[in-house]
Amino acid sequence: MEYVHHPMIKERTVERRSYQIAIAATALMHNTLVILPTGLGKTVIALLVIASRLHNKDGRVLMLAPTKPLVEQHAEFLRRTLNIPPNQIVSLSGEIPPERRIQLWKNAKVIVSTPQVIENDLIAGRITLEDVIHITFDEAHRAVGNYSYVFIAKTYFKQAKDPLVLALTASPGSDIERIKEVVENLHIEEIEIRTEFDPDVKPYIHEKKIEWIKVDMPKELEEVREAFKKCLELRFKRLEGLGIAANPNMTKKELLALQEALQSEAVETKDQRLFEALSVLAEILKIQHGVELIETQGLDALKHYLKRLVVEAKSKGGSRAAKSIIIDPTFRKAVIKALKCEVDHPKLEKLKEVIKDQLAKKPDSRIIVFTNFRDTADVLARELQKIGIKAVRFVGQANRADDRGMKQREQIETLEQFRAGLINVLVATSVGEEGLDIPETDLVVFYEAVPSEIRAIQRKGRTGRAREGRIVVLVTRGTRDEAYYWISLRKERLMFERLYELKEQLRRTLKRQESLTTFAKPEGQKSLTEFSRMVKPVVIYVDSREMKSEVVKKLYEMGIAVRVQNLDVGDYVLSERVAVERKTVDDFIDSIVSRNIFDQLLRLRRAYLKPILIIEGNGLYKRLNPNAMRGALATIAVDFGIPIIQTANAEETAEILAVIARREQEGKERAVSPHVGKTKMTLKEQQEYVVSAISDIGPVLARNLLEHFQTIERIATASEEELMKVPKIGRKIARKIRTLMTTPYSEADKVEMD
Repeated sequence: MEYVHHPMIKERTVERRSYQIAIAATALMHNTLVILPTGLGKTVIALLVIASRLHNKDGRVLMLAPTKPLVEQHAEFLRRTLNIPPNQIVSLSGEIPPERRIQLWKNAKVIVSTPQVIENDLIAGRITLEDVIHITFDEAHRAVGNYSYVFIAKTYFKQAKDPLVLALTASPGSDIERIKEVVENLHIEEIEIRTEFDPDVKPYIHEKKIEWIKVDMPKELEEVREAFKKCLELRFKRLEGLGIAANPNMTKKELLALQEALQSEAVETKDQRLFEALSVLAEILKIQHGVELIETQGLDALKHYLKRLVVEAKSKGGSRAAKSIIIDPTFRKAVIKALKCEVDHPKLEKLKEVIKDQLAKKPDSRIIVFTNFRDTADVLARELQKIGIKAVRFVGQANRADDRGMKQREQIETLEQFRAGLINVLVATSVGEEGLDIPETDLVVFYEAVPSEIRAIQRKGRTGRAREGRIVVLVTRGTRDEAYYWISLRKERLMFERLYELKEQLRRTLKRQESLTTFAKPEGQKSLTEFSRMVKPVVIYVDSREMKSEVVKKLYEMGIAVRVQNLDVGDYVLSERVAVERKTVDDFIDSIVSRNIFDQLLRLRRAYLKPILIIEGNGLYKRLNPNAMRGALATIAVDFGIPIIQTANAEETAEILAVIARREQEGKERAVSPHVGKTKMTLKEQQEYVVSAISDIGPVLARNLLEHFQTIERIATASEEELMKVPKIGRKIARKIRTLMTTPYSEADKVEMD
């Protein structure tokens, strides 16, 4: 075996592969998107680029991955292979306190992190990407919409002196608009694609045998399915009666598109017919999901789903669709038929046969069974255990109403046991599709086909790495199983066609750009970034619980200096006198029901002279009685004296906050201070706090008074004339101070302060 020789890579740690060297060479010259099947060493390409950048440039590198297990996996790989002190390769996560993260960042040459942590630290001003000479975006197909990758890339190209991006994925998908969005968001200039059929890749690929095992649906299950389909037919007829063009042959994707179109029109026209149609459509989607479970999973999964549907219908905040479904006599008949049926889905027996056959031929086999649903994962793991197979389920971390997720520690321990052979079979949901470091999986089973080419490619990539692999797809004849299988194949073919087209387009664009004359920046001219550093920024203090909102990100992009803190009251502090409580429409409605909003706003009113409530989003009257809502708004505006501002979305909220903050800090020259959020203060801060609590006296005037008189006692005994000698203290404020300091408590109710 030939190894990579590089001064920044430890000897005999990385096999030299020609396709990896060729791709890395491209990635060192241009921002590059690499599409490479799982198991062909995308991380090694990242290593080659990182090593070369560190060897030739002065700065640090950043590697991003979507989950903490992936972060730890990458960090460990880089410590094992990079020829730099291990303590200069750090992994960051939200579990590390911000102060510690700042220190780790400063001392590191290589940082591996989840993107959310980097996004938060950038917004809070804890770190800068100015000296970052390279970023690797792993699982780069996520770089769309509001995902943190998009924000980080945008910030990187604003801040960095010498940026270079490497984006890695096994599959960016077949949607050309989505691919273009990834390319645009990450500033991609070149695309490098390799498949298992490319001549420079073939020598490193082990054969993968793909088998499609088809089963017939038993007559008993068909009868259950037909009973649920009758429920669907009735609802499609109701849609027809409402003038909506829809039919039982529509796919889930088409129904969701119809739902989106109806929602937009209903909000615009207020047409009750459309709202009724939306409710019927929601029922159809729920029942269709039940039909899909019958076809592809069996009755155990269906029964779990029906149980959740009943719980949803009976809960206080349950959907109207769920309530309507469970009182429908036709649906109830279908449920009774399902409960009486005792036939297992034939896939279960086929799965047992396939796994027993594999283990008989090779007892130390590692097998992954992929299924879309946690309920099915539970059933399959349990059934395999019954026949003596060492199988466990492998699911995500999120807890659900009746299902506990796997903690990260449990996931890592399970994978270690799988590697060691203590477990033969992992029954995994989608959490097992991305980034698992399992090099010797002998068999991958799709319990159901998936219509997503991204997920299909990632699943198939779990085998055939270090030795020959086998892939089995279980398909129920005459169901959406068959349709999904062909859809994923068609999308996979389309993906590669479109990628090669886009690759050529990018190359032509790059050639045109390189042929243009590059004009040097006139000597002495400052860049926008350099200029912005010379200007005192507008500061907004943000409560740490708001960091998940898009508002904070928008503020940062607008050039606002965001300071993150645990605030006692309010979500945003815009000046010494202005603080804002922000609620989405749903949060606002919930807080009215619980009456929390009134307590929150009273505390805000006591702490700040000019409190503001922002309600973000549409549909203010959608859940509460309109009169109850109007009463709550009237109480806040009139009784509490708090202005209410309604915004359409996070972007508009950020714009409003920025306008008020600039008006206060630049126009009125007011300081900004979240003084109410402090629990421990120095004596000096306590003195400022006491004086600033006087009406119309904020932090600036408090400091002016204390600097002039030195003690609070002297301020309390000073005359109006003496007080007016202090900068910015006029007669009106001087009189207020004197009134406050001299009025007996017993007579205070009779005295009005202007």
